[in-house]
This record gives sequence, structure tokens and C-alpha cells, in this order.
Amino acid sequence: MDFYRRILSFLFIFIAINNKLVSGILETKCVKHDRIALLRFKKALVDDYSILDSWKNTTTARDCCRWRGVGCNNATGQVITLDLSGVWSEELEQILRLNGDIDSSLLSLSALSYLDLSGNSFTRIPEFIGSLKNLQHLKLSNVELTSPGIPDQLGDLSNLQTLDLATTPFVIKNTHWLSRLSSLKYLNLSYIDLSESVGLLHTAINLPSLVELQLVNCLLPNNTANSLLDPLTNLSNSFSVLDISSNYLPSSTIYPWLFDFSGSLSDINLSDNELLGAIPEAFGTFSNLKTLDLMNNGLKGDIPSSFRNLSRLRELHLSGNNMDQDLPSLFDNLPVRSLQVLDLYGNQLSGSLPDFTTFSALTELHLARNQLNGSFPRKFQQNSNLSILDLADNRINGLLPDLSVFGSLSELYFERNLLQGTLAERLGSLYNLQSLGASSNLFQDTISEHHVSNLSRLVYLDLSYNSLSLEISLDWSAPFQLDIISLSSCKLGISFPGWLKTQRNFSVLDISNAGINDTVPSWFWESLNPSFRYLNLSSNQIYGSVPNLISGKLPLIDFSSNSFSGNLPLFPIDTIALILNNNFFTGPISSMCNLTALNRLDLSNNNLSGKVPNCWNSFDSMNILNLENNRFTGAIPESIGALQYVSMMSMRGNNLTGEIPSSLRNCTGLQLLDLGENELSGNLPEWIDESFSMLLVLSLPSNRFNGSIPTSLCKLDKIQILDLSGNNISGNIPKCVYNLSGMSKASTDASIEYNAIGLDRTRLTSRAYYVFKALLQWKGKQSEYRKTLGLVVSLDLSSNRLTGEIPDQITSLVALVAVNLSRNSLTGPIPEHIGLLRRLDFLDLSRNHLVGGVPVSLSQLSNLGVLDLSFNNLSGRIPKSTQLQSFDMSSYAGNPSLCGAPLPNGCPGDSDGLKGGSENDDDKEDDGKLISSGFYVSVVVGFAFGFWGLCGSLLVSDSWRHEYFEFLKMVKDQALVRVEISFSRFHK
Repeated sequence: MDFYRRILSFLFIFIAINNKLVSGILETKCVKHDRIALLRFKKALVDDYSILDSWKNTTTARDCCRWRGVGCNNATGQVITLDLSGVWSEELEQILRLNGDIDSSLLSLSALSYLDLSGNSFTRIPEFIGSLKNLQHLKLSNVELTSPGIPDQLGDLSNLQTLDLATTPFVIKNTHWLSRLSSLKYLNLSYIDLSESVGLLHTAINLPSLVELQLVNCLLPNNTANSLLDPLTNLSNSFSVLDISSNYLPSSTIYPWLFDFSGSLSDINLSDNELLGAIPEAFGTFSNLKTLDLMNNGLKGDIPSSFRNLSRLRELHLSGNNMDQDLPSLFDNLPVRSLQVLDLYGNQLSGSLPDFTTFSALTELHLARNQLNGSFPRKFQQNSNLSILDLADNRINGLLPDLSVFGSLSELYFERNLLQGTLAERLGSLYNLQSLGASSNLFQDTISEHHVSNLSRLVYLDLSYNSLSLEISLDWSAPFQLDIISLSSCKLGISFPGWLKTQRNFSVLDISNAGINDTVPSWFWESLNPSFRYLNLSSNQIYGSVPNLISGKLPLIDFSSNSFSGNLPLFPIDTIALILNNNFFTGPISSMCNLTALNRLDLSNNNLSGKVPNCWNSFDSMNILNLENNRFTGAIPESIGALQYVSMMSMRGNNLTGEIPSSLRNCTGLQLLDLGENELSGNLPEWIDESFSMLLVLSLPSNRFNGSIPTSLCKLDKIQILDLSGNNISGNIPKCVYNLSGMSKASTDASIEYNAIGLDRTRLTSRAYYVFKALLQWKGKQSEYRKTLGLVVSLDLSSNRLTGEIPDQITSLVALVAVNLSRNSLTGPIPEHIGLLRRLDFLDLSRNHLVGGVPVSLSQLSNLGVLDLSFNNLSGRIPKSTQLQSFDMSSYAGNPSLCGAPLPNGCPGDSDGLKGGSENDDDKEDDGKLISSGFYVSVVVGFAFGFWGLCGSLLVSDSWRHEYFEFLKMVKDQALVRVEISFSRFHK
């Protein structure tokens, strides 16, 4: 028995050794000739990232078939593929590239059929590549070249099937070489400048073997259509994929030749062109069509009924057009069985939601940003395969339906609609859900732990801006790991939510306005994801200090409107936005100098002190700078002028001294500049005109500016609010004020805002805006205007030392809502035509030396809510009108020669009152003598002639009758308007 065991063991060992020897013999090794060629090729390159580190001529690494990017023929050992495309590094966030020259040693690789050098940097594309006769696939996309250009010798590659030159910095003029590539099946010239290559498209689609043509964003010339009028030879079934998106070509260029390929094309991408009008019925003749992308054009109307014939259509993309069809009728024109992806985002579709479960193959439905105004169907007919359903930004109302038929849903979005009722009980059956966007609806509900216990795959959760309460215990261990957490305006309780301790992967957290009245526990700061992008704790009552936060991936941080205190901590060096306003932070802000990536910095309404740091030269992208209402001292630093892209700058309410730095003229993008309530001095700068052409708000009140108002201010043709009050400015009001055209045109934008930060799915963009604000002295008190700032047009020059007359030109600024020229030394009359300022709500000319009467045109200002003409030298009668008599005596006090209501003193010539009784009796007697028989006869005759003269004329003449009744209607309308105005004034 032992003998047989030994024999068997020997046989097994023999077989194993034999197999190893055989495999060693059969193992492929590259030929020496090719190995030497590759080493020569490597020598001409600069390999900073050791991409070719395995290419070594050593005993252990001599087999080039094992080298990175090298593939060999199994039988001959010859190199047949060389893939050296650049490698993306997550750690460095860049492509790792090879640099240098493409060496001619490649010609020694006689069997080479596949060459991919994409994503690298070379001197040029050498001409000898055209001599690689066996080459079938050449990929040079995203290549950086010192000497850009395509050698004509590429046309010699007669066996070439794939040519990819996308995103390479070429300008192709000569396309004759392309016509020689008779074997070419795939051609990609996307993002190459073809504006000077008129015949390229015609040449390309005439290639006899062409299957796929990619010409994305190539600047195809407008006369492309002319080159396509020549006869087309390639009308075979080979040409199936066409992408000429982002070329801004009109319908007249594309449609005439496109429909010649209705029998072959399966994938068509015409997005981002200039297709206008209705979608042609002819698209319904593409019998093999699988994908049609027409997004971001100017298409309108309906989807043609011929689309029902597209039995193979899987994807239809129509987002970003003006389709205005009723949604149920649109669904009737689509193939029910084949459609998998339907994208109608950003159109003007209306109606209710039909039962889309009838589309049995549908996996994605995008209906966001339309005008859908109905509700969900009461019941869905069948289970659905939908994985993505996006209904955001419509007016869908009613209750959420039973969602159990959507068991495959991974993404569900219906934010910013009018849905109401409960949400929690609809979530339990969505086991595959990864993203839920339900913000900005009318849900009133309480969500507890068991409602979300089945959502183990959830990574995106947005429940913001509803009336939702989260009753979750502080020590709850969630079954999911969220990346996006947005619970703004949800009720989370007064304690900081402890369940966040289990969330270790979030990059976005928004728990603003959540009713938290607590400190932030240390575990939260310590466990903060090093790659967090957005952290919003604003509008709570959180107190305590903030530790140093030194990690984050381009973070946006908002701690505003809390009770945080202490010195400013350190923030991640690549912080993009830092909003800390309305807290109790103290100390200097010099640590901000390290945050050079900032585009928005708001430190307003704290207790910060020291000087404004002089380090703004490095802030290339700053858009918002708000340091108002702190305790900063010293001068505004000269480096502030380096913020050439800043839109809003406010340093109001500090203790700043010195003059406005001349470098500020470089901030040419400013829309709002507020330096009020400081101790700034000097003259108003003359250069302010040429530099601030975009300026809407200029607020410099309560400083120590002197000198006169420079005429250069009149060139601020967009200015809507100009406040120079509370200074020592002297001289006249410039007559050139009529050039302030921004005060002559009524604005329709309620707010002046800058697109700032906010959560919008995975993008931190347009959901939130930074709304500019301004403080105005209005109706006796200082008021803050924010959401209606864009509607305020105001001129405030009060409390200065201005002299001379109020220029008549001011009456051309007809959009003015407020004018305050009080507390100056102005003389002369009030402009006679001031009544042209019909939008005026506030007019204060008090405490000057104005003379003359109150202009009658003032009575035309029906919107006037505040009027103060007190303490001048006005004289004469106050014009009689419901408007002017509605103000109390204080509006006219201090003008001794002014008379008439509402003042108690009457004007000369007014009646002295009723006379004695005997005189009245005589009058009555005389009156009685006038009523004689002749009087009655005259009345009857006059009535007859008057009545029939008028009524007869109206009966005889249609035109007179029409004009008469139109006149009566006008009188009625005017009477109603006057009653309405009087009623309004009575309430005021």
C-alpha cells in the first residue's frame, strides 16, 4: 500500500514539474527588438510621476509584455497595443502626464495596432505616425502640444478605424487627408476649432465605413449648410451615431441633410444648437432610433404624434426648451414599451401628472422646472421600474400618493412644490432610496426613527423648509451614512442633534433655523469630515466658542445669527465663503489673510476690533466683503483696491478714519458701496465716475467729508440710491443730476442680490442668494431695506452745508421714491414741476431757506406718505387738495407767511364768516322776489331744450352717443380713483 502511495506521489510531482516547464515554454515574452524600441521611446519622455517605472531593462523586468500600458501578441510576443494615457490622481486632483517628444522608435513596433497617448503633453504630433501602417486605433485626445497641428500624413493610415483627437488644441483648416481614411469607423474631433474648415462635415459623413461621428463644440461655420448641398455618398446602414452638439447651428443647416440618414442613425445628439419652432414629424421616420437628444434649443409646441412609431426609442432628451404641451397628451405621443429615459426638465409643460407606470420600461423621468399644476393620480396601475423621478420646481399640489409601486426608486425629488399632508408614512416602502429631495413644500408631519429605519442606502436627504419635526433620540444609531444632510427650518429640538455622531461621511450639513439652543459638543468638531464642503448652523441660538477648523474641501461655512463668542478661530485655508455675521466674536481678523480663496466674507455685527488688515492683494475672487458694525479703527488699507471683482463692500458703522483710498477705483465691479457712520474725511473723489459704472448704491452718510459734490457723480448712470447725508459738504447741487438715469427708470427687481451659496442637490449653487441691504433715513427713523431694496430709488443730501437753489433738473428723476434735502442752506423756490416725481413717497425739504409758494403740482403726488416743508421762508396759500391737506400742521410749521389748511391761520381774502341776522333776513327776502312766474317758465323751456337737445342728439347720432357714454365712464373712473386716494389718506 505504501509502495503505491509513493508511486502516486511521484507521478503528481512529475506532472506538476512538467506543467510548470510547459507553461514556462509557452509563456509570452516580448521580442528584444520591441523592448529596445520602447526603452528608446521612454528615454525621450519626462516622467515626473514615475508612470513608466516598470519599464526597466533588468533581469527581473525584462519582459516588456508585463510593463505598464504594453500589450503583446500571445503567439509572436510583438507589441500590438500601447496605452499610455494620462492617469487621474484623486490625491493630487490632477492628471499625471508624461512630457517630452514622441520618439520615432515607435516605427520599430511593426505590429502596433493600438496607440493611446491621450492626456499627456508633447512637443508636437510627428509626421512619422502616418507610417505606422498596421495602426487601427489612434487616440490623442486631451493632449497638450507646444506646436499644435495635425500632419497630413495621418491620411496615410489606410487601416485606421478609430481616430480620437478631442480637446486637442488644433485649428483644422485642411481636411483633404481625412478623405483618405477609407477604413475609419469612429471619428472624434470634439472641442477642436473647425471654424475655418468649411468642408469637414461633408467629408466626414462621406467616409464609406464611418459608424460614429463626434463633433461636439467645434465652432462649425455658419455656411456648413452650403457644403452639405453637394451629393452625399455615404447613405449606407453603417453610419449610426452622430453628435454635433454645442455648435449653435440653426435648423436650416441641420435638418435638410440629417433626414437623409433616417434609415441608419440610431443615436442623434443635436443639443445646444439653435433649433427653433416645432419638432419636425420627420423624426418619426428614424426606424432604428434609440437615443435622441435635442436639449437646450428653442423648440416649442408639441411632441409629434409620429414619435409613437419609434418602437426602438430608449432615450429622449428635450430639457431646456419651450415645449408647452399638456403633459397627458404629450405622453400619448410616446412609445410606451421601449422608452427608458425621458428628460423634459426646464420646459413649460402644464397639466396634471398622468399614470407614468404604463411606460413599463421607464427608468428615469425628469419633469423638474415646468408648470405642472395638478396632483398625483389617485392610483397607479402597476409596479414601476423607475429608479429616478424628478418633479422639482412645479406647482404640484395635493397629497403624496402610495409610493409602494416604486420599489426600485433610488432618487426621488419633488422639492419646491405645493404638496401637503404627511410625508413620513410614505417613505417606509422605498428600501432602495438613495436620494430624497422634499424641501419647500407644505408638509406638516413628525418624523421619527421607525419612519426611516428601512432607508439603509440613503445618502442624500433634504427636508428643508417644511413644517416638519424630527423626534429622534440623541443616541440613535442611524442605519444609513449620509453625504448630504439638509434640515433647515425643521424642528430638531433645543439640544444639538446627538444622532449626527454616527454620521461620519457627510460633506454637507445644513441645520439652520432648527430651534437649537445649546453648545456644539466637542465630538462634532472632532469628527467633522476632513472633506466637508458646506456647514450651515445659522439662525439658531447656539453659544460658546468655535475651535480651529483646519480641514475641509473648498468649504462654505455659515454660522451667522447665533451667539458664538471668543476670538475668530482658524478656518480651512481653501474656504470659499465665510459667513459669521450677527454673533459676538471679538478680537482682530488678521487670521483671515490666509483664506485667499474666499469669494464671500461677512463678519458684520460682531465685536471685532483692530485695523482692517492690509492683505487684500491675494484675494483674486472676492465678491462680497461685509465688515459693518464692528469696532475697526484706522484707515481703509490701499490693498482693498485689489478686489477688482467685488460686487458688494460695506464697512459701515466702525471707527475708520482717513480718506477713501484712491486704489478703490480699481474695484470696477462694485454694485453697492457703504462706508457710512465712520470718521472718514477729505473730499469726495473725482474718479468715482469712471470707476463705478456698475454702482447701484453709494452710501457715505455720517462721516466728515467736505468740499463740494463733484460733477463726476452725475456719470453714475445706474445709481439708484445716493446717500451723502450727515457730512460737511458745501456748494451747490449739480445741475447735471439729470444724467442719473438710474433714478429715471423704475426698477422691476425687488431685491439687489448676488448669486451666493446654497444647497442644490450635489451642487452648492443657486438655491441661496446674498441679498444686498442698505440703511436709509426714512420717515423719521433709520430703516433697513433688503428684499425691497431694488425698488427704492432715493436721493439723500440732508444735514450738510449745501447752498444755492434746488435745480429744476431734479424733476427729471421720475423714479425717485425718496428725496431728502433737509438741514442745508438751500435758497430759492421749490421747483415748480416737482409734481412730475409721481412715485415720491417721502419728501423732506425742511430747515432750509426756501422761498416762494408751495407748488400746485405737489397736489398731484398721490403716493406721497411723508411731506416736510417746515422751517423755511415759504409764503402764500397752501394749494387746496385732498393730498396736501391730509398732512398735519408740523409739515408746514416754521413758515410764518404760509397760510391755509391745515395751518390755523387763514389767508388774505378768505371770508370773515357769517353776518348778522337782519342782513340775512334781507337776503332771504330778495331771494324770494327772484322766484317769479317768469322764472318757472324759463326753467321749463330751458329743461325742454336742454333735455331733448342732448337726448335727441344721442338718439340720432351713434358716434355722439358712443362718445357721451365714454365720457360718463371716464368721469366715473376718475371719481372712484379720487375716493380710493381719499380713503387711503384717511387711513394714513
